Amino acid sequence: MSVPGNKLLSLSFALPEQVAAGVTAALQSWARDKRVQRIWARDPKVWTGGREGEWLGWLSAPRDGLEHIKQYEDFARDVKAGGYTDVLLLGMGGSSLGPEVLKEVFGHVPGWPELHVLDSTDPEQVAEMAAKVDLAKTLFIVSSKSGSTLEPNILFAYFWAAAEKALGKAPGAHFVAVTDPNSSMEKTAKEHGFGHIFFGNPQIGGRYSVLSPFGMVPAAAAGYNVRGLLENALLMAEACTNVPPEVNPGLELGLALGVAATRLDCDKVTYVGSKKLAAVGAWLEQLIAESTGKIGKGLVPIDAEALSGPEAYGRDRFFVDLRLAGEAPNPKLKPLEAAGFPVVDIQLADLLQLGQAFFLFEFATAVAGVELGIDPFDQPDVEFSKVETRKLTTAYGETGKLPPEEPFAVDGDLAFYADPRNAEALKKAAGGRTDAVSLLKAQLERVKPGDYVGLLAYIARTSGHIAWAQEVRHMLRDGLHVATAAEFGPRFLHSTGQAYKGGPNTGVFLQVTSDKAKDLEIPGHPYTFGVVQAAQARGDFDVLAARDRRALRVHIRGPLEEGLKKLERDLKTALKGS
Repeated sequence: MSVPGNKLLSLSFALPEQVAAGVTAALQSWARDKRVQRIWARDPKVWTGGREGEWLGWLSAPRDGLEHIKQYEDFARDVKAGGYTDVLLLGMGGSSLGPEVLKEVFGHVPGWPELHVLDSTDPEQVAEMAAKVDLAKTLFIVSSKSGSTLEPNILFAYFWAAAEKALGKAPGAHFVAVTDPNSSMEKTAKEHGFGHIFFGNPQIGGRYSVLSPFGMVPAAAAGYNVRGLLENALLMAEACTNVPPEVNPGLELGLALGVAATRLDCDKVTYVGSKKLAAVGAWLEQLIAESTGKIGKGLVPIDAEALSGPEAYGRDRFFVDLRLAGEAPNPKLKPLEAAGFPVVDIQLADLLQLGQAFFLFEFATAVAGVELGIDPFDQPDVEFSKVETRKLTTAYGETGKLPPEEPFAVDGDLAFYADPRNAEALKKAAGGRTDAVSLLKAQLERVKPGDYVGLLAYIARTSGHIAWAQEVRHMLRDGLHVATAAEFGPRFLHSTGQAYKGGPNTGVFLQVTSDKAKDLEIPGHPYTFGVVQAAQARGDFDVLAARDRRALRVHIRGPLEEGLKKLERDLKTALKGS
């Protein structure tokens, strides 16, 4: 699908007959019920009749942004004139994943500061970022819609103190806040004399906020073409408005996703991006997972999994390819099409059409939510992990230590944890053996067709650790023929964590934690970054268990790199025996 003049991105579908027929029928139904018009009229009854109408501010985000383009451009000039070498965004989830995509796609613009994104509580990762930037010449953007999110608040505390030391004075002029009006972050920014405060729209949820100040402020600071991104987004918004359903790109993509999931159980939405657009997958993960994964339903996004032949996959896959026009499609997609897998091909004429892609995916996700029968704008299960984490950090503040916990098995430097139900099931399946290979084999044998494996690593997201996680996930994918997710905590808690806890109970999870060789104090707080990350991992695991998920935690007690190698070896052995 495209329009004359190549103004819109190109969108094409290769769908199995049953899905194509379902999409055609759904298009007719949507036309009869005038659902697209009702979405734009903010009618919550298109979905569940709940509070959906209060969360549709993203529909007008491109137009709103262009109406305030001077504010972005003036800010950009101020940043450039300030002589900054770096811009460091501190945020989580929707406040960080959109800016991260922009950084990876547009890179470092000559003559402008380089954009960095930090969305981790891992002390190694925090220290690495602090050493990477010139603290005296860095503009810090603290991004938090609510202002109460733990991670940006403690990252702010750390980098405020670090910048104050580097500058030898109060660093308020070097800080920018992006937050919703009347939030605690607004109060903090005013008290500390921040140089700028930008306000988001309270009717836009975090995962739909990339085209709002949460995405455009860091883009402006890095010298990116904010006007061009928003103009492209507006083109796509208009293409998804008052047009016939059969030529509405967002509607057609959303219906394809929803129909494939509800009729054929093709609910593992696998992102295939060209090298330049690979980073879009992490943003899309959050959009899809948090929007659809709830009340036992939903789409499970799969990002950064290398393509293989049809024999590697179950029938639950739906492939989405995003590339620049002129780039050849991944040659492994054709055999997948021929084998009957749904495949969507999206081509951008240039990188600024990324603005179109953002809006396209947002609209499509909202449409898929209708087909799934859910509210795509809430995230009920994300809060539960936050509550459990707060309980643990509060306990640490009162006693100076986290509540004790005991592994149900230990093999060398690997300690195994699970709730009583999971521990008993694993020990029984392992025939009473408690060595690592036997327990891992028992966990892998719980994987059934249509399931997916989630590798949840609460370790620093370094290039080496990413490579390790990719190696392990592909080994599991090829051995078990199921979808795999390789995630780093705590960032996935604000993303795919919603689907893992609230979506279909088809996930088999292996959480990896470790002792911290080095830790970092957080100014003004009784706990360290290492303690926070440990509390987040435990809170996450407790909620997985409470949701009856098949979850096993492996804690590496000794040197991390050696422990990761042993875990990979043991998984490989377990896989051969399963």
